[in-house]
Amino acid sequence: MQPQVYGPFPYSPLPRRARWRWPSGQRLMVWVIPNVEFFPLTDRMPGGAGNIPDVYHWAQRDYGARVGIWRLMEVLDRFRIRATVALNADVCDLYPQILEAGMVRNWEFMGHNAHNTQRLSDLDPVNERVLIHTSLDRIREALGTRPRGWLGSGLQETWHTLEFLAEAGIEYVADWVNDDQPYWMEVGGHRLISVPYSVEINDKPAYEVHHRTPEEFCDMIRRQFDCLYEESQHSPRVMAIALHPYLSGVPHRIGALVRALEHIDGHPGVVWATGYEIAEAFRAVVPPPSRQRGEATRAESDVRTGHL
Repeated sequence: MQPQVYGPFPYSPLPRRARWRWPSGQRLMVWVIPNVEFFPLTDRMPGGAGNIPDVYHWAQRDYGARVGIWRLMEVLDRFRIRATVALNADVCDLYPQILEAGMVRNWEFMGHNAHNTQRLSDLDPVNERVLIHTSLDRIREALGTRPRGWLGSGLQETWHTLEFLAEAGIEYVADWVNDDQPYWMEVGGHRLISVPYSVEINDKPAYEVHHRTPEEFCDMIRRQFDCLYEESQHSPRVMAIALHPYLSGVPHRIGALVRALEHIDGHPGVVWATGYEIAEAFRAVVPPPSRQRGEATRAESDVRTGHL
């Protein structure tokens, strides 16, 4: 898209939106997103000391692949949760056993760059396009199916990213953390769905930036759920729980995650979903807009207000 002061979608205040419901009548869809990432030992580590090799910070993340993800799998199995993995393509070659275990569980995999010391915002347009296509191609080779969703490493994009993603067959994007409902985006004649992700209910900023305790993170998840569940009696909501195996998969934090999931599980009208299931459910009930940006639709002009 061309540089612009607002996103490739109209501003849409939540209380004034047309009413809609999920196709099966659910109130709240909750998706769990383990970020399964690879960090080359030959690169500088994010947040590290700048030296190579940075054994201290690298080994902490490798723990997530060697131990933490397997602990998370056991927990998600307990709640019958099909995760949506944000997958670095290099994992296909370095940690193939994780892919095999995820495929057995029928998890969804969405693109997440090639490896996690890389950001799209550091690349020129030619190399960004190549990275997106080669990452998705490598995942397709490993899984047999091409990812339909994308989460950029560090949630970073450029002015070209959405068009490159649409060109590569991506149908939904999770980088834009600006809503509690999905919405349509339009760039270069392509339409994508933004599926709500979170930098709040996300163990990385919670533990590494805000230094929350496991019990505080558990309480954040519970309170996020309680608010969205209450609001969802009026209109649908999406809740994302973003996890990193090297953080939530360690022994002293895993119990807090279990308690948070126990709080959510079993509520009427709540469904554990994947990113693509959320996008498809939204597509089924909210067709893409056939209007020019900034013009009110008939549904918006007829909307009832009073509740979020």
